[in-house]
Parts: sequence; C-alpha cells; structure tokens
Amino acid sequence: MQNQVKTAAPAAEDNMRAGLYSLVGQLLFVTPTAETLDKLQSLTGDESEMGGAFDALSRLATATDVATARAEYDGLFIGMGRGELLPYASYYLTGFLNEKPLAKLRNSMRALGIARSDDAKEPEDHIGSLFEMMAGLIVGRYGAPLGLPQQREFFATHIEPWAGHFFADLEAAELSRLYQPIGTIGRLFVKVEADAFSME
Repeated sequence: MQNQVKTAAPAAEDNMRAGLYSLVGQLLFVTPTAETLDKLQSLTGDESEMGGAFDALSRLATATDVATARAEYDGLFIGMGRGELLPYASYYLTGFLNEKPLAKLRNSMRALGIARSDDAKEPEDHIGSLFEMMAGLIVGRYGAPLGLPQQREFFATHIEPWAGHFFADLEAAELSRLYQPIGTIGRLFVKVEADAFSME
C-alpha cells in the first residue's frame, strides 16, 4: 500500500502493536529472504504461549535456509495453480475469491485514504495486506493515526471475522514448518486485539 504523510507520533504500545502487524504481514505477503531469516533469528519470547511461539520461530529460522523457506512459502500460498491455503478474506468468508468482502474493503480503503500500490499483484483482502493496512492506520502512514474506535471498526470489519480461522489453518497446514509458529503468533495476536478492543 502506498504511504502518505505521517502526522503524529504514536504511543510506545501502539508502535509495538503496529510492529507485530507489520512483521506478520510481511511474512505472509512476501517470499522469505536471507534478511527475513536473520531478523527472525533474533526474536526472543517469554514464558507465555506467544513467547514460546517466538522462541520456536527463532529456532526454526536459524535451522532453515532461504531455499527451504521459499519452497515452504510457495507450497503454502502459491503452489501449482494454488497453494495449500488461500489467505484472502473473500475466500474465508464466502468460499470464493474477489467477492463482497473485497468490495467492502475497497470502500473502506477509499474512505481512509489508502491507495493500492501500483506494484501489488494480490487482491487487497490478502491477510498480509490487511495486517500492513492495520499497522499503517495505527501509526499514521495514511494521514493522522486512527483512534481506537476507528481501529476497532477496521479490525472488526475486515480482520476479526476470519483471520483467527486462517491462522489456525496455518498452524495445522501439512506444509507448515517455519510457518507453524507464525500461525500461532497470528492466532493469539488476533485474539489479544479482539479482547482489547472489546474492553474499549
């Protein structure tokens, strides 16, 4: 997604949330590189379930070369015609690609001043794109950072109804090795966000 002027500095907690959205979004949207694996190797976690998933991801990234990571990514998301998973809101919500959830998202994007990148090849309702958009809305990449009510509306409309199901599928996917803990992190993070928004 194309960036616009950043107008305000977000709080530290919001920077952390946006950073996690960006990390997970990039891992799902872009084929892994050596730089990606190096970044993942430096991750550490605490004693929580999510912390354990970060530790597992770090260990797997250390033991995985770029060719193997790319082969896993291709098998999961690209494949011969299609991958094991289809990471699109339209598919998870309707069973088909390019359906009403995508049209609804495009309406939201126009209202929020989010422009589709000229280089984008995937439909905008790809989970990686949605996570990138959510990060941008939090930190103000498309104008002023959104307040929590507006963040909650975007999350509840475009992410919450299906992302947890997708990440659970990613955890359980036959080809998931490096991406298994990414599925765990995504599933838990979506739940944390949903719980936090419900208390606002």
